[in-house]
Amino acid sequence: MASVASVEDHGLIMDLGLNDPDVRGFMSSKEIGYEVELAKVQEGAVFLCMVTGLSSNGKIVKLSADTQKIANTKKLSHLTEAPTVDAFLPGTAVEILVTDITSRGLAGKVMGMVDVTADIIHSGASTKDLEKKYKLGSKIRGRIICNFPASDPPKLGVSLLDHVLGLSTLQAFKDGEKREPLDILSLSTILEEVTIRKVESGHGLFVDLGIKGVSGFVHISRIKDGKIETLSETSGPYKIGSVHRGRVIGYNALDGLFLLSLEPSVLEQPFLQIEDLKVGEVVKGKVEKIVINAAGVGGILVNLAEGISGLVPEAHMADVQLLHPEKKFKEGMLVTARVLSTDPSKRQIRLTLKKTLVNSEADLFLDYKNIKIGMQSPGTIVNILLSGAVVQFYGTVRGFLPVAEMSESYIQDPSQHFRLGQVVNVHVLKVDSDAKKLVVSCKDPSVFGLEKQAAMKKLQVGEIVSALVTEKTSDDVSVEIEGFGLRALIPSGHFSDGSASKAISALKKIRVGQTLKDLVVLEKLEPKQLVLLTNKPSLLKASKDRTFLRSFEDVKIGKSVHGYVQNITLSAVFVRFGNGLTGLLPKSKLSPDIAELPEFGMQKFQSLEAKIISKDEEQGRFVLSINGAPEKQMLQSIMGGSTANDQVLINPVDSTLATIGDLSLGKLTKAKVVSVKDTQINVQLADNVQGRIDASQVFDTWEQIKDRKQPLKAFSPKQIIDVRVLGIHDARNHRFLPITHRAGKTLVFELSAKPSDHIEETREPLTLDKVKVGTKWIAYINNVAETCLWVNLSPNVRGRIDSLNVSDDVSLLKDIEKSFPVGSAIRVRVTNVDVANNKLDLSARSEKASNSLTLENLSEGMVVPGKVVKVNERQILVRLSESLVGPVNLIDLADDFSQADPQKYSQNDIVRVCVTQIDKPNKKFQLSTRHSRVLNSSLDVEDTEISSISQIKVNDIVRGFIKNVTDKGLFVDLGGNLTAYIRVSDLSDSYIKDWQAQFEVDQLIKGKIIAVDPLLNHIQMSLKSSIIDKDFIPLITFNDLKVGQVLTGKIRKVEDFGVFIVIDNSMNVSGLCHQSEMAEKRVHNVKKLYDEGDAVKMIVLKLDSEKKRISFGMKASYFDDGAEESNEDSDTDDEMQGVTIGKDSDEETQSEDEDDGGIDLDEVESIDEVADADSDQSDAEVEDASGSAHIPALDAGGFDWTAKTLEKRGDISDADSNNGDADEKPKKKKRKAEIKIDRTGDLDANGPQSVSDFERLLLGQPDSSELWIQYMAFQMQLSELSKAREVAERAIKTINIRDETEKMNVWIALLNLEIAYGSDETVEEVFKRACQYNDPQEIHERLSSIYIHAGKHDKADELFQVLVKKFSQSPAVWNNYAHFLMNTLSSPDRARALLPRAIQSLPPHTHLNLTLKFANLEFHSASGSPERGRTMFEGLLSTFPKRLDIWNQLLDLEIQQADEDIIRGVFERVVKIKGIKPKGAKSWFKRWAEWEEKYGDKKSQEKVRAKAEEWVKSAQEKDRE
Repeated sequence: MASVASVEDHGLIMDLGLNDPDVRGFMSSKEIGYEVELAKVQEGAVFLCMVTGLSSNGKIVKLSADTQKIANTKKLSHLTEAPTVDAFLPGTAVEILVTDITSRGLAGKVMGMVDVTADIIHSGASTKDLEKKYKLGSKIRGRIICNFPASDPPKLGVSLLDHVLGLSTLQAFKDGEKREPLDILSLSTILEEVTIRKVESGHGLFVDLGIKGVSGFVHISRIKDGKIETLSETSGPYKIGSVHRGRVIGYNALDGLFLLSLEPSVLEQPFLQIEDLKVGEVVKGKVEKIVINAAGVGGILVNLAEGISGLVPEAHMADVQLLHPEKKFKEGMLVTARVLSTDPSKRQIRLTLKKTLVNSEADLFLDYKNIKIGMQSPGTIVNILLSGAVVQFYGTVRGFLPVAEMSESYIQDPSQHFRLGQVVNVHVLKVDSDAKKLVVSCKDPSVFGLEKQAAMKKLQVGEIVSALVTEKTSDDVSVEIEGFGLRALIPSGHFSDGSASKAISALKKIRVGQTLKDLVVLEKLEPKQLVLLTNKPSLLKASKDRTFLRSFEDVKIGKSVHGYVQNITLSAVFVRFGNGLTGLLPKSKLSPDIAELPEFGMQKFQSLEAKIISKDEEQGRFVLSINGAPEKQMLQSIMGGSTANDQVLINPVDSTLATIGDLSLGKLTKAKVVSVKDTQINVQLADNVQGRIDASQVFDTWEQIKDRKQPLKAFSPKQIIDVRVLGIHDARNHRFLPITHRAGKTLVFELSAKPSDHIEETREPLTLDKVKVGTKWIAYINNVAETCLWVNLSPNVRGRIDSLNVSDDVSLLKDIEKSFPVGSAIRVRVTNVDVANNKLDLSARSEKASNSLTLENLSEGMVVPGKVVKVNERQILVRLSESLVGPVNLIDLADDFSQADPQKYSQNDIVRVCVTQIDKPNKKFQLSTRHSRVLNSSLDVEDTEISSISQIKVNDIVRGFIKNVTDKGLFVDLGGNLTAYIRVSDLSDSYIKDWQAQFEVDQLIKGKIIAVDPLLNHIQMSLKSSIIDKDFIPLITFNDLKVGQVLTGKIRKVEDFGVFIVIDNSMNVSGLCHQSEMAEKRVHNVKKLYDEGDAVKMIVLKLDSEKKRISFGMKASYFDDGAEESNEDSDTDDEMQGVTIGKDSDEETQSEDEDDGGIDLDEVESIDEVADADSDQSDAEVEDASGSAHIPALDAGGFDWTAKTLEKRGDISDADSNNGDADEKPKKKKRKAEIKIDRTGDLDANGPQSVSDFERLLLGQPDSSELWIQYMAFQMQLSELSKAREVAERAIKTINIRDETEKMNVWIALLNLEIAYGSDETVEEVFKRACQYNDPQEIHERLSSIYIHAGKHDKADELFQVLVKKFSQSPAVWNNYAHFLMNTLSSPDRARALLPRAIQSLPPHTHLNLTLKFANLEFHSASGSPERGRTMFEGLLSTFPKRLDIWNQLLDLEIQQADEDIIRGVFERVVKIKGIKPKGAKSWFKRWAEWEEKYGDKKSQEKVRAKAEEWVKSAQEKDRE
């Protein structure tokens, strides 16, 4: 092989790749070969060459690439001498002396020295008998194909095959023609008959394929799936002559053999290579892998066959967008797919699982050449543009779907109606196979049938027609041409010859259903199946006079023609006539005054009369002119009305003025103030001429403005002031126009009252391109938005100040609208100017402070203002600049953690924050709103800010917020990225069974530091009161107990033999109360009497010090004795048992709640307190032991509901008190022993009855909205509205963030409370907060329901109007509003007007169901009209005649109306519909029969049976046909 080094005139200089650079090859132009042109050979091209000679100096090697010389099998040039064996390169022709011939091949020698062999294939032994063809000792020609480097002596492999000798490919024969083997038999082809011709045991089978000139080979490993033991020519399934099924798996061009396989597994495989797959083919496969990327599931790999897998992109997984594809598709799952495209070079296959594509029977768009206009096929949207969408079909075929062809209705933004990956059914409008361009349409082609096509051809441009208005928008009117049935469009500008305002006024008068007459056919757009009409009087008159231009043949030089403006450029106006005919009106053909106007004073669709001055027949162009006409006539033609310059001024303020023409640009005159607004002064120049002075045109300097919030306050009505004329004010787009632009009925002049304008010459008006970055201006606030202020620098230059850049004083930013009201003057500096997009950014902050904050110039400790952009329960997000948003966490909200409440902030609040931490590599930073940080570092700090572990010492008492609750304990955020760990054992001194229920994330807790490890950054805390509280009373231990001691406790565990009780205020000391010690009588079932957690009172009966066991008793008799003993020694046991006697029980409970701030779970009540409740005495004496013995023992329930005990006690007390003074000395007053009563049973039976009850229940059920709402209602019954609100706020903070429904219930309850007892402001505040934390739509709907129930229908109506604007994509919103209007307000007209609005807003698939609901409303509502409902149903049934579900709905409604004739009419109409399925017909007849049985007679019942039989016979006849 040699490459071309250079191309010369007589040949090629070749590079041989030798080490010696001086040795080159040369190939004469005659030796290149007849099929190669010398001029077309490029440097670097490679040729297979033969050495033909050597130059005399040995430096030039003569070469030849002519196949007639180097590969002529009849006269083959061979190597005759070689210095070494290395000269025998593959491809070299040699002469061989035959030395041996076998059935496996041939052996010989070259030049008598080098051994060569030809194997069974290259010797031809597979098809021929070598001994007959070759003789020993004969010389034959061959070509070297390989060498054997490992053999010694060296040996070469040669080929005797003709196509190798001729350096050509083997040719096969079919139908008498020579063809390439692979053209006759492609890879993967299955052959039904493969005949074995030769068996090579140990190697394989040579087979006949039925193709002349080429044979096949089956390797031994490819004969069967399992291992094959032996091969025999005469026996076995693979003997010579046997026939088998085989499959082509390859082709060896050098050997000239097809490689085959007889394995059943290979035969059964659907595909062997990617090339076997046909684009558009439906295939089955198995999910091999789900591809995960950064965005989620990116696709699915589907295995189709061994070694062949295809990718299903994310957009092609299903017809709908899957939120969790991994749930639908599992590895190993069988799927049916269709091939979208293949790329064998990259070994890529794209598949789709979309059912609409997989199951489609439409013609597939595989090649542009096979696509015809009108063909239909589904495709997938792969790109959405403003002008349309790109639709992908199969392979590389793509089509463009214009926006006009997406729907019958007008579509402004395709992205609102279509999505990427959506399948659309389209038909072909245009196809260009050469340019590979395709235009498609989604419109139904069947709508525009043959009749309408004929009508379109019949309709002529210029024809005058009438049309019925079917739809109306702000841009155009859709009509249907009478007599033709064609859809047409009238643009809004085609209703008048006058100005645009006149056209709009005419458009407003048009109503849907109205018939418009005298319409002129302007243009026929046959591809769009649309007709354009006009109602311009000038074009109508031209059409009647037959002067309306319809074609280029109508164009005559010198002819005056009527048209309208189609487009305006800088140099010309394009004037449109009929049938799309367009003429050019150059700028040079306009008068100078008109040419200087912006856009020549014209606008699109404006009527125009012009004269044809030239015509170009070849190009089909013509030029127009309106030059030469009188000025007034030209202005009238352009403006659509008379000019105003000659209008007389009535009572002008300036007596020197006579007409409007005197008010020229820059004119100094006088004006009278009519009114003073916030942003402008309205003035009069005359009774019939108005003017305005913008606030920006009053003052020259900042010092001239006396009142910055009301700069125009100095002016008053009827004041005469000096002004200068600037131009004409355009109220439509808030700019002023040149003085020559005086169109319209009422002129409003733009004026200036600046002192400088009275002295200096006229200056050009300020425009945005003249405003430069860094310049300073006086601006006037025009509007206050949520995020910014809009200000005016001049009447037509408007800018924006971000709310963070309004002032350096953050206190002013908290209420921007109050601090900077509309009309205020403010000094600003320009920060950015974007002329192309008409944007101007300003700042009112000092130049140093207003530099835009970035992460680079942010520093720790910096105090800056920010805007709250998001609030949740854990933090607030604050925006410092356009690119910086950072969090303020709970720990950084306040210096006192108990006041750290994110809900104190609202969106758009302006706050001062301090930067505490910056992490530039991760682009993160932390902020703080602590007063000690942002105001004054010397302020008192309740919770010190912790920034490093060095600040924390062992024994420090600190507070923090729980960061995480785990099985092993709590993790607490202390600030500064420091987290403390609290073990479960350090949570409490007493045993807590379900400790995790007592703690939640973001809960504030207080604890003591018990360990600090600075190296590992570990901190350990404890919440135990024994460690934190200095006045802690030691807990009871086993050693503190004594036999006979009375205690209280809680049941830890209930068993059949007794209960285990944990002693209150103890170190988890517990004991057993046996079943026999529970009551005086035998207790049969312990578990029915007690539950875990019950509070009980017991006495210590026995102590076992060795085993640490305690035996308790709870019999009532134990406590009678105990009461006597306690009376004698009350001083020692007061802490545990006694309460002050005579103190009112209600007062006691109240004082306890106030002192402790919580709930006493062991709430107690004294019997004596109840007995003396009606007594006036405040104190009572305690009787001695003998006196109290007459009191019967308390029963197990803890209270005698008969009150007899109290009566007896009262009698005894009276008797004793009468005789006590005479018999005994007065005793010291002692407190009566307190008897603790378990209230749990009463609570379950009667429900919570006090604040304590509610608080107790809430400890166990903190996430129950029902309980919180009951608590709110309880407070409202007590007229404690503020406390009810506090309960609601507590509930919102307490209920777990995951229980959204529970939280929602509390919000609704709070809204109910505010509507019933609050003001509009409180309702609005709660409503806004509720929308922040819940689904806004649901909150809106709930509030509307509350208003309705409260009878506030006006409020509900206002809220519904907001609902349908904000959530217009929800059908339920429209339906609910209609129900409200129809049933509550009895306003059916308003309810009916909602349906067309809803249909415009909602996606098409919701229209049917919504229309049905509105129709149902007409039947059900007292304000509705059943007849109107029937009309709505008729409209739907005309579109969906076979929808039995709609018929059933109509039937149900008619049955409710009870008109038998109408009901029978509905039954009969359905029976007559063709194409109803038998199943549906059966159910319909059954329903009809049941109704007739109930309401009809025998005759009507027989009629139903007859009709059913008739229908069945008719259906059977159709089936036979």
